[in-house]
Amino acid sequence: MATAAKTPHFTHPAARGACPFAPPPVYSQARQEEPVTRISLWDGSTSWLVTRHEDVKAVLADARFSSDSNRPGFPFISAGARQLSTGQPTFIRMDDPEHARLRRMLTGEFMIKKVEALRPEIQRIADELLDAMTEGRSEADLVREFALPLPSLVICLLLGVPYRDHDFFQECSRVLLRRDSTAEEVATAQVRLADYLVELTESKRTDPDDGILSRLAARGELNTEEIGAMGRLLLVAGHETTANMTALSVLALLRNPDQLAHLRAHPEAVPGAIEELLRYLTIVHSGLIRAATEDVELGGVRIRAGEGVICMINTANRDEREFPDGDDLDLTRDARRHLAFGFGVHQCLGQPLARLELQIALDTVLRRLPGLRLAEPFEELRFRGDMLIYGVHELPIAW
Repeated sequence: MATAAKTPHFTHPAARGACPFAPPPVYSQARQEEPVTRISLWDGSTSWLVTRHEDVKAVLADARFSSDSNRPGFPFISAGARQLSTGQPTFIRMDDPEHARLRRMLTGEFMIKKVEALRPEIQRIADELLDAMTEGRSEADLVREFALPLPSLVICLLLGVPYRDHDFFQECSRVLLRRDSTAEEVATAQVRLADYLVELTESKRTDPDDGILSRLAARGELNTEEIGAMGRLLLVAGHETTANMTALSVLALLRNPDQLAHLRAHPEAVPGAIEELLRYLTIVHSGLIRAATEDVELGGVRIRAGEGVICMINTANRDEREFPDGDDLDLTRDARRHLAFGFGVHQCLGQPLARLELQIALDTVLRRLPGLRLAEPFEELRFRGDMLIYGVHELPIAW
């Protein structure tokens, strides 16, 4: 088992290539030539970059790779990301047993049967948003008028957060997720959002409702700050990820008209199509981050205790050994082995809800907008390469 050279091969995040849907070419090259690669980060520190499907799964399933951002060697991709790790932690930045203890408090909220019971309500929201978007018009920004408000309304409903405050928490989310946010900007947004959720949680103790925040407060196991941190995680992740995945999925279909035609002809194939779109797009483009707590051998390389590891799930999801012709969008593919929601004990808790929202959103848009097309040239679209969650800033469409 060799120890790879300590010299970094390139800087992460790397420059994107010609296709905005694909990972940076240097990552795909690394997957083929040196799937566990030494890289440099913004502050001059180094980390290991893991790009192959089997190696990413191995890291995410191995307790010797810690999710605790306080561990020595834990890598941060920006000053803002480092700041984001401070303050009241959430369970995604913890290891078991504390991670499992906190996560179990939410597991029942996102069970498939409970989430499926939300289908009529989510469908109602989707239809009402499209009613408003299409009334008397033939063009709109799908992000602003549909893709973003749909999951925002749903997560507000589940948490017990007033949707009237969406401009505020979406503004905070943008700061927290911008790659170029300074530590000071992130700290300010953290405090504003934490204060808001702490105050909201306190109000639930005296005036409870049927939301998750209220139920967590009623359990009496967590203090207000801990509940607020959980609320922050669910609120930000619960609308940013699905919003961007929805818009990017519609765009990917418009750029692959044969796949769009197939889905229109076979609407029953939407659930499987969502899995392929999740694989193909994989909107977490900065990687899943860990720190080694022991020496571990991976992909022909010895990773030392105290060294950081970044798992590139978007590159792993195009691994030809796992998904032949992985750079192609193929809605007939069985893509269920994708890693878009992660893997192991930290696998995304809210994935049943995300899948349901995406299925409803895509089915509703395609069914109700048969003349769907881009309203501006593809080359003029602004992709979210500046954000931790990838997507498009706007998606001007016509019908």
